[in-house]
Amino acid sequence: MPLTVADIAGWVGATLSGPSDTPIRRAISLSDAGPGDLTLLDGAKRKKEWDACPAAAAVVPTDFPDDPRPLLRVADPLGAFVQIVLKFRGERPAETGIHPTAVIHPTAKLGANSFVGPHVVVGAGTVIGANTRLYAGVVIGQFCTLGDNVTLFPRVVLYDDCTLGNRVTIHSGTVIGADGFGYRLVKGRHEKVPQLGSVVIEDDVEVGANSTIDRGTFGATVIGTGTKIDNLVMVSHNCKIGRHNIIVSQVGLAGSCSTGDYVVMAGQVGVADHVHIGTRAVIAAKTGLLSDVPEGTTMVGYPAMPGREYMRCAAEWGRLTGMRRDVARIKKHLKLDEEGGG
Repeated sequence: MPLTVADIAGWVGATLSGPSDTPIRRAISLSDAGPGDLTLLDGAKRKKEWDACPAAAAVVPTDFPDDPRPLLRVADPLGAFVQIVLKFRGERPAETGIHPTAVIHPTAKLGANSFVGPHVVVGAGTVIGANTRLYAGVVIGQFCTLGDNVTLFPRVVLYDDCTLGNRVTIHSGTVIGADGFGYRLVKGRHEKVPQLGSVVIEDDVEVGANSTIDRGTFGATVIGTGTKIDNLVMVSHNCKIGRHNIIVSQVGLAGSCSTGDYVVMAGQVGVADHVHIGTRAVIAAKTGLLSDVPEGTTMVGYPAMPGREYMRCAAEWGRLTGMRRDVARIKKHLKLDEEGGG
């Protein structure tokens, strides 16, 4: 028998309004939903889109306006919709064991119930916790430590001496622990400063694809608990990133930067070396930071300025052309030359 909205409401404990026997074929996003589909509406602001959508039913907040079509009302629509999508997808068999092409050094230790995929390399003295998933082509250097429930997707590389906490996820192509970009000029030549530190990534951190986190020069580069890093982010040597930061794609942090907790950096933010960003600061997209940012401040633009100041300036930028014409007319009326002379 086909699934009905009543069946699905039972999966997530939703309060159902509208016809309970409406059949549902799949759960999908609002922009892609068609007849027979269940979709997600995260608030009344999506009402116009919903009215134009041919979907059969929707998961909505408890206070969403009534509708002739079935609505599954829940306190957390996104969380409920995730459960529904996973239920439609069905259980996938868990990958287990060690692939025969993996190379694990005899002194390395692998935790219980871990999966090691094809062509994975694990170096000497490395300790890996339980329930860890190492997918194809992962390379882990010597004397690394990984906590429990760590997931490294294909082609992740951990250089020597890196430490990952519990429930860390690192996506494909990311490199952790490469040398920091440290050089000094000696007799006209750039001489490399040895990068002898490490990287410490604390619990519940997720790092996106093709990002890089460099090791410290002598100490550790640190990523704090709960921080989420997007794709294509660069964290340079000696940085100390606080807890629960959000760092969006193409952010670049120069050496020895630091942040407080709950900092948000939007796409393509650039941060000069040794800058500190205070707790709960928000750095808007494409902002260039050259100096420290106080706690709770929103910074915008290049060079960066507080958000309200930037908006006042932005309001004037559109008037600059007219102001220039006005100044030219005034100078002409006063018979002033271009240099301001009489």
